[in-house]
Amino acid sequence: MAPANLSHRQTHNLLLISKLLNLRDTASPLTLLLDSLEQPATPLIKEYIRRAKISKVHVTLIAFETLKPLDGVDAFIPARRKSPSQIAKEVGVAYQNIKTNSPSSRRLILIDSINPLLRSRTNDAHSQLSTFLSSFLIPLSPSAPKVEVSLVVTFHQDVPSPPAQSPYSPSPHSILTYLATTIIRLHSFSHILAQKAARDRSLAAPVFGLEEEQDGILLGRLDKPIGKESAEGIVLEMEHRRKSGRGVLEWYILPPASRYSPQHVKEVVTLLDDHPLYRPPEEPETEAGEEEPESTFELRLTDRQKREREGVVLPYFDAQQGDGPGEGGRILYDMGEEDDFDEEEDEI
Repeated sequence: MAPANLSHRQTHNLLLISKLLNLRDTASPLTLLLDSLEQPATPLIKEYIRRAKISKVHVTLIAFETLKPLDGVDAFIPARRKSPSQIAKEVGVAYQNIKTNSPSSRRLILIDSINPLLRSRTNDAHSQLSTFLSSFLIPLSPSAPKVEVSLVVTFHQDVPSPPAQSPYSPSPHSILTYLATTIIRLHSFSHILAQKAARDRSLAAPVFGLEEEQDGILLGRLDKPIGKESAEGIVLEMEHRRKSGRGVLEWYILPPASRYSPQHVKEVVTLLDDHPLYRPPEEPETEAGEEEPESTFELRLTDRQKREREGVVLPYFDAQQGDGPGEGGRILYDMGEEDDFDEEEDEI
């Protein structure tokens, strides 16, 4: 890829992740977070809340696993043992308590885990999942004021999904990935570095946690640190789907929250390729004039050889010193004893 195109792609993708995390222009109505035991989605959820408070966006947390409200949450709704209709009703009531003269009409709804709802025996999750999610994005009545709603749903990949009632019905994971406009898969940064180091040595990439398929192992650990700098942060594998149907794929790194203040405004997310631990070491650049082909012979000339080469007069220089017209192109040739003179050719 050309350097200009690479720079344009990097700049565009950085602006895209900033737009998605800051909830600007409702770039992604439904965002799906796919986490695991190796890397939970809690740091990314807290980053969503931090940016929402800076932008004065109302935050609602639908808690299936969270016991206490997180800092910055405006409405905390416990959802354990509640039907989807009850949860949607409580979310609507929380919105009615907002003042009508609120400076911002944007709202963020966070679902810390959709898995308990899918495993509920009292609800048919396969048939009500799309209806339940769309109830937050579509207003109940046409006369309701227009509100920009962004829905962020977390799905645990390590939790087994319940068996489908029909073999022809799609799984909840398939439904969520189909409905989502943005899919973010979370990875452990240390595991990504270990896998990259193995690929650089043409070795099989290691697996961690449940993927190891060993009894008693739930979380994978590394035997030694990757480098001098600690591999902190989480890796975001983003897949964004535009309205035109074109998809954007990119990998990012989100540093830990301890490295910046809660009121930090500048973008903290960077491309994974630009991280010093992930980026390959750069080779020292050589000057253009010193580049020479590799050879076992000495190809350079000494100063004396250069002077002697410049002093050599080539034969065709004498032919260019003619004074009259046409003299500059004549051929000067001295015949020797071994030359056979042909009179017929000379006449022609």
